[in-house]
Amino acid sequence: MFSSIFSTAPPVDPTAPNFHSVSSSVPENELFGELEPKDTSLLCAGGFVTETQTFYVITEDGTVWYPTIQFTCKIANPSKGEKIWKSVNVNNFVTPPPGGYDKRSSKADEYSVLYKATADPEYPEGYTIRANLGNDLQISLEVTRPASIPGYKVGKGPEGGYSYFGVDPKKADGYVIHRFWPRFKATGHIIRSGQAESIQGSGMFVHAIQGMRPNLVASAWNFAHFQSEELGGVSAIQMEFTTTETYGKKGSGSGGVVVNVGSLVIGNKLATVTAETKWPGETSSGPVISRAHHLKPEHDPDTSYQKPSEIEYQWKAPSVVPDAPGIVEAKLHVDLGTNEKHQGLIEKVDILAEIPYVIKVAVNYVAGTKPYIYQWLNKTKLSITGPEALAPGLSSGVEVAGTLYNEATFIS
Repeated sequence: MFSSIFSTAPPVDPTAPNFHSVSSSVPENELFGELEPKDTSLLCAGGFVTETQTFYVITEDGTVWYPTIQFTCKIANPSKGEKIWKSVNVNNFVTPPPGGYDKRSSKADEYSVLYKATADPEYPEGYTIRANLGNDLQISLEVTRPASIPGYKVGKGPEGGYSYFGVDPKKADGYVIHRFWPRFKATGHIIRSGQAESIQGSGMFVHAIQGMRPNLVASAWNFAHFQSEELGGVSAIQMEFTTTETYGKKGSGSGGVVVNVGSLVIGNKLATVTAETKWPGETSSGPVISRAHHLKPEHDPDTSYQKPSEIEYQWKAPSVVPDAPGIVEAKLHVDLGTNEKHQGLIEKVDILAEIPYVIKVAVNYVAGTKPYIYQWLNKTKLSITGPEALAPGLSSGVEVAGTLYNEATFIS
């Protein structure tokens, strides 16, 4: 107490910037930061730190499949009217597990996620995922990353990928970071109630950490994951969050900052990485575009939020392929339907019903809201333009058909 009374430290300017976006200090031609082994190692920090590793798989028949580590797993196939959700509190969790693994791997009684480097020059690394989630669901999955599609974060080096909350990034109140594999190959099987079913498809992996209570990090999130087998393999992903009013360019009350990161894979090559920050009251005019636009919002009486009836996603940034210089652009528009007639809605997830009790109490008490995640799965098309060297016809524009899994999260 006395140290604070007699402190000689200069007072903090209440209008000083207290949010530092991942894109603020990274030049447009240096957005791609290749992942290092420690980037996908589990941090396992204490306190209110939320860490997830999620493998999103879109199978050949349009099913979306994404296990994470608690262990949770969702399988949805709208064409068959199927939806399976499992959330298991694991026992005897350990990372790294015995057997010469590092912290990119983990294991518990109910599951194992084991990282492996390979001697295959076309697929140099991957994961083996095994899970027994009860008598009615067992999972076995092999995930491999193509050498032509490196994992990435926004910005290079150990500080790459971070957005910081607080006046001083070196003594931050909290942080957010995402690391991605934007496209991988997945094979395996699931056993549902004794019936085995093969899995084959493409997907993405994201390692995400929120170094602060979730309700303080963001008031809203958007996530898009598009995969197509056309043009030799295409993916388009975005992760976007909007800060709370507490964190912005001019201190508390200047929040509502929108941070969006993403990427495009074209011809089974990582074509570009995008990152954009939209500050309230300012017009974005830079050469890089990474945006999600909610269109035709309508009040949802089930959640009390303004749900979008359509969403448009945009990407634009320099190519990261050395022999295909130029600007790569893409746009995707998806119809999500109305309250009366949904289009591809998987579920409206009551977040407080799914997160651990301690975090649930803190979020509910502080935010005083009931956060929800809308999850959709739809067939749609991605419009792309870019250097002809990336894919034939790209310079005049190409449309590719594929499957989009997307989320819109409302927290406050």
